[in-house]
Amino acid sequence: MLAINQLSIQFGLKHLFKNVSVRLHPGEKIGLVGVNGSGKSTLLKIMAGVKQVDDGILTRSKNISLGYLPQEIASFAPGRTLFEEAKTAFAEALALQKELDQVNQALGRVPQEDPGFADLLHRQGDLQHRLDQSDIFTMESQVERILLGLGFSPSDFGKDSISFSGGWLMRLMLAKILLAKPDLLLLDEPTNHLDIESLTWLEEFLKNHRGAMVMISHDRAFLDNLTTVTWEISLGELTIYKGNYSKYLVDKANRMIIKRAAYENQQAMIEQTMKFVDRFRSKATKATQVQSRLKQLDKIELIELDETESTIAFRFPPSPASGRTVLEVEKMSKQFGQQPVFRDLSLTLQRGEKLAVLGVNGAGKSTLVKILAGLVPPDSGAIRFGHNVTISYFGQHQAQELDPRYTVLETLNQVNNELSVTQTRSLLGAFLFRGDEVDKKVGVLSGGEKSRVALAKMIATPANLLILDEPTNHLDIQSQEVLQEAMRQYDGSIIVVSHNRYFANSFVGKVLEIKGGHGTIFDGNIDYYLHKTHAEAAGQPPKTTATPKPEPGLPAAEKQVKKGKELRKVQAEMRQQKTREVAPLKKIIDRCEKEIEQLEGRKAQLEQEMADPALYQDQERFAELNNEYTALSRKLKKSYTDWEQAQARMEEVEARYTEEGED
Repeated sequence: MLAINQLSIQFGLKHLFKNVSVRLHPGEKIGLVGVNGSGKSTLLKIMAGVKQVDDGILTRSKNISLGYLPQEIASFAPGRTLFEEAKTAFAEALALQKELDQVNQALGRVPQEDPGFADLLHRQGDLQHRLDQSDIFTMESQVERILLGLGFSPSDFGKDSISFSGGWLMRLMLAKILLAKPDLLLLDEPTNHLDIESLTWLEEFLKNHRGAMVMISHDRAFLDNLTTVTWEISLGELTIYKGNYSKYLVDKANRMIIKRAAYENQQAMIEQTMKFVDRFRSKATKATQVQSRLKQLDKIELIELDETESTIAFRFPPSPASGRTVLEVEKMSKQFGQQPVFRDLSLTLQRGEKLAVLGVNGAGKSTLVKILAGLVPPDSGAIRFGHNVTISYFGQHQAQELDPRYTVLETLNQVNNELSVTQTRSLLGAFLFRGDEVDKKVGVLSGGEKSRVALAKMIATPANLLILDEPTNHLDIQSQEVLQEAMRQYDGSIIVVSHNRYFANSFVGKVLEIKGGHGTIFDGNIDYYLHKTHAEAAGQPPKTTATPKPEPGLPAAEKQVKKGKELRKVQAEMRQQKTREVAPLKKIIDRCEKEIEQLEGRKAQLEQEMADPALYQDQERFAELNNEYTALSRKLKKSYTDWEQAQARMEEVEARYTEEGED
């Protein structure tokens, strides 16, 4: 349905694309990946026909419909409501309806014996048939469903479309594309402005999309759940991998082992050849051989290693010791004007706990973390920090507070001069500042680059409570995973606002949902929260224990009997509630123990095989075993971590119900 042939684009000395050829087939779901600046958005613009190319050919099947979501916000005509603007996705059908109305009016005026009457009648039948094939008769319900799914409320439908902020206008652009049901969707970071609830809805919607799709996203879970093929752009070339993002990582790692071996062999051959040339260059008897060797070198196609091959890792500085209780929030409320944000919100955070704050856009997530960071005062309630708690905060406004006179490297050195040069460069490398880029002045950086510097600065600051508001917005997936691993290993406490499920899911153990002005705590990661809330939405709300109120006017004996019955009822409900909380944790523990036993057994087998010196004569077999050993070690580490977290939560549940039973 779409093909690109021999595409080449060059900026200065840098090749963005070098003779790239690729074909997109109907129904394919493509994830387009690569480091920032590799050309992903440019390729999408070329496919959409927004950007023309001088060197290369783009061909599309006839009559293919295409929907393209760029990162830039489109302009909307004033005077149309949100609902009316969304309905413009049906522009063709609406134009048919308008013409049909005109034809019907004309038929009412033209006599049947008129020569033009038959033509009008034929045109009426054609228009009616085409309208019957369209979705115009369900247009209103479709618009409502998609707008609600993307987070708009019914009260928004009548508002002027241009009155919405940039993030909401991006949702409107996406809604119009989805309503058009194109044969090919081209989506550039469609999740950027979505909360988890809208993101989950969009994911389910796209799973049912029958057309083809090419998407760029920094949300790994989103890519994993939707894509079946991965296109990687690296060093100006496009490589196709079958499978989703996780499968691509495994296949790429295997390919890189082979490529690195070929690269090292080629470099060794080049070095040997140059030694021969240098040694015999001045000898007339060897002149022919020297020229022959030089010609051989000229014909070699040099192997280049991917820019993402080197793995950057860093750890947070050790956090200062704090008291057991890090934070207590009691009955806190906040409103802006007449609009309440949240009421009577309470929260306790213990040392080492990592909390995700979730909720729809506008629920008050950013307001909450700004209050906790001391940037905005609450209207009422109490906030108490524990002994020796030190806070490091990251929010989007931090980028504007950086001093433009300093270089990137100097900015980090100012906040922590105990970090070595290697540690500082590793930290900056994780946020895409590599080589000479660390010497750039902050004043010349883009908005996204400044946000990355602000995030690196926050991380370099010694603290035992990190508060982060959407830290992954300007990071590619590789950088996200470096930060994610550092978060997992961090020994302090974390409060994070993030719509990126995969990023936060692996290190948070508690979720605070802000909904309708109230806060609810879920003891588990984001997967647990989504499972719990989806079960409730499906009509399976978890039962809660409530202490019954005494009924006045009963005789003393009856009160005593009733009190005993109510007490037993409460105790029975407590046991049932405890069972409901403990059961999933027991399943996790049992599963992890079985996984650990199997993985440890296979690991021992691999270690025995890899200890055999004869193995290293078979490079292909060694690469296969080494890749399996690396993947197995990661799985084993995750199984141990999941087991430890489940055990810890189990102990907390047991302790909580023991205390309640004593009360």
